[in-house]
Amino acid sequence: MSALIIWVMGAILLLINIMLRTRILRLEARLKELSNPQEQLAFLRQQAAKKDKIPALKALRKQYPELSLIEANKLWQQTQ
Repeated sequence: MSALIIWVMGAILLLINIMLRTRILRLEARLKELSNPQEQLAFLRQQAAKKDKIPALKALRKQYPELSLIEANKLWQQTQ
């Protein structure tokens, strides 16, 4: 009986995890839709004038946390 309860609770937790993960992915996609790449590029150009590549990319990702490191690096290549 207790094994059945544990199994059911595990299944419920798995379903909750899947629902929350799906919601997070949808929110991240919506955030990327709302972000403006030109604004990000302008911010990176300001940072590039003051700093080297790595500190500038760190500042960019701190300002825009939805950006991945690969996307930030592509923006950096556009500034060069």
